Amino acid sequence: MSLYTQLCSRIIFPLHEQFKHHDSVAVRQRLEEQQWQPRTELETWRISRLRDFLARVDKHVPYYRDLFARIGFKPETLSSVDDLHALPLTDKAMMRAAGDALKAENAQNLSRYNTGGSSGEPLIFYIGKDRKSHDVGAKWRVTRWWGVDIGDPEIVVWGSPIELGAQDRVRMARDKLLRTELLPAFEMSKTNLDRFVETIRSRRPAMLFGYPSSLSMIAKHAETNGVRLDNIGIKAAFVTSERLYDEQRATIQKIFGCPVANGYGARDAGFLAHECPQGGMHLQAEDIIVEIVDSEGNPLPHGQSGEIVVTHTASHEFPFIRYRTGDIGVLSDDTCKCGRTLPLLKEIQGRTTDFIVAANGTVMHGLSLIYTARDLPGMQQFKIVQHSLEHTEVLLVTQPPFGPDSEERLIRDYKARLGQNVRVTLTHVTEIPREKSGKYRYVVSHVKSAAAQASQS
Repeated sequence: MSLYTQLCSRIIFPLHEQFKHHDSVAVRQRLEEQQWQPRTELETWRISRLRDFLARVDKHVPYYRDLFARIGFKPETLSSVDDLHALPLTDKAMMRAAGDALKAENAQNLSRYNTGGSSGEPLIFYIGKDRKSHDVGAKWRVTRWWGVDIGDPEIVVWGSPIELGAQDRVRMARDKLLRTELLPAFEMSKTNLDRFVETIRSRRPAMLFGYPSSLSMIAKHAETNGVRLDNIGIKAAFVTSERLYDEQRATIQKIFGCPVANGYGARDAGFLAHECPQGGMHLQAEDIIVEIVDSEGNPLPHGQSGEIVVTHTASHEFPFIRYRTGDIGVLSDDTCKCGRTLPLLKEIQGRTTDFIVAANGTVMHGLSLIYTARDLPGMQQFKIVQHSLEHTEVLLVTQPPFGPDSEERLIRDYKARLGQNVRVTLTHVTEIPREKSGKYRYVVSHVKSAAAQASQS
């Protein structure tokens, strides 16, 4: 670890978090101790943590106070994680209907977030300082598994139009101080790919972070153009937000000359699991309870495939309790060779995001279209289908106040990204069915693969 990295991880970033009233330093230190504890001790902590969390929710959150009273649920009697099964499952529709009744009455300075999730069902939710501290601390612990730390040079291939536009002077100064550079993942044209490769080559980052599809596309572009990136000192490539395919892992490892660290989580459900150097996908189990349920919502044993359901015990100011993620996965009873006692997620199924190709050949991440649709008032579900370069269809499930103005905005924004001559049709439907995997695909492109388009553009 360089002296500058030590300065960032031990002084600058802790001061930054202290200024924001976050406890992420203490959370990271606690998690690094707990990851080696015997599973019996970990389970004792989880039960105590869950009991305290539910008691706070019962006291301060109107929706759950009423629910617990109605069904006779008493948090203080909880003696096992399995006692959670007495509570109903929740999903985006339920949380949208509950609205502000999910906010804790004593909550302060909540941050508003919005996500379409994998189902294309927008949800507005709120995160408090405890949840932020946990997510930051848990991610920080994971980077240290891979021999990198805050302050090591980092290239992030990420960002929504909103997030990229929010790079104000303070945030830009912070990123520069912590040696983090953001590259937009949406527009993967040849010109941008050239620039991305050159930036990585010149910056010589210790770590990469981004969508696996984006990093593998950059890697293939470098290989096509004879640019070596395996000799510049990259220690790890962290990927998340999409399903990581074996071909993508192999490409990223080969071209960047580093291992790939797969992560799983969501903006709403939280930072759920991450791969260690020995290959185990460890659940962040100290503060997060993960269940697997069948199509009827019944809990399934380890080894069986079903929907991933999450209870985040740091979300007491806007609770996520038995929250259906829409993702399909399998839990494992195995232990990891690394020695950490954190339970394992054996498999994540059906998590993917497609690319969209504009009429001029520019390849964009599918999320570049999702961000417009998911924030429109009255939007319940959507699915974007690119039939050809000339025609993109959007399936919509809406309710008031969605109307003609929203339709005009959607068409205008999509034409601005795809091309003014592209035909954008909006089809209102009553339901958008799931894929066979059990998960919605919110973007489907029938145009030639993004990687091939990028290499030929």
